Amino acid sequence: MFIDCHVHVTLTQSVKRNSNDKTYATPPEMVEVMDKFGIDKAVCLAGVSPECRHRFVTPEDVLAICEQFPDRLIPFCNLDPRMDTNSPKADFSKFLQYYKEAGCKGVGEFVPNLPFDDPMVLNLFAQVEEAELPLTFHVAPKIGGFYGLYDELGLPRLEKVLKQFPNLIFLGHSQPFWAEMSGDLKEEERNTYPKGPIRPGGAVPRLFAEYPNLHGDLSAGSGHNAISRDPEFGYRFMEEFQDRLLFGTDLTAIDQNPEQPAYFRELKEKSLLSDEAFEKITWRNANGILGLGIQA
Repeated sequence: MFIDCHVHVTLTQSVKRNSNDKTYATPPEMVEVMDKFGIDKAVCLAGVSPECRHRFVTPEDVLAICEQFPDRLIPFCNLDPRMDTNSPKADFSKFLQYYKEAGCKGVGEFVPNLPFDDPMVLNLFAQVEEAELPLTFHVAPKIGGFYGLYDELGLPRLEKVLKQFPNLIFLGHSQPFWAEMSGDLKEEERNTYPKGPIRPGGAVPRLFAEYPNLHGDLSAGSGHNAISRDPEFGYRFMEEFQDRLLFGTDLTAIDQNPEQPAYFRELKEKSLLSDEAFEKITWRNANGILGLGIQA
């Protein structure tokens, strides 16, 4: 079984993206591409922050999307920390309770271009922790011109929130997150897909070792690059943190060709990853974290 922790779907077609002249897949299109790659279920993420947005996908949209294919699509809600009162005192509990009761299994993709430790962000994190929902975040290398939570090289602000919210499951995603696998990362490489051997001292392996609430969303080119650029390191990393890594693709359109499905099948066929780690990463971890209740 494959449970994809990260896809984007639109309820209706709309304005196309600047980057590739496409829009998100509709629910039938997403299920078609999931069938093509042998993906059994997928988490549909909501998008409500304005940064670099070509269209909004509200939690209400996501719930309607997933109602079309309830056995295949899993809803996440989302909130922007500037919503409601645009202050660190905003009460998000009513939103989180409503969406959780409606069936949402997590929050994300969380992309406001604010510092990780901005008071409004901390306020929302505290309430997501109280609601006992996991949160998928995107990291940005700068304020302005990017989407995602801002952090410096070495991810010190992420470490601060990992300490502050030990019961909040954070799912890390994006180039500036996964590029921190290697200790020789340079500032100009943060929003790229670094190549070559992974050197000791990387922020991500250290944070994984020190903070059990940090989990890894292996979707997109960033997640795949992190575990494949230095294969032997990647195998060890997946074995060591097999309880906290989740298979994903970041599928958005029907003509995408994500690398993860074939890569993980190769890992299994060539016995490059233990059966236990393979099962956990490809579906068991998502099943547990999201409370899906799937029986083996």
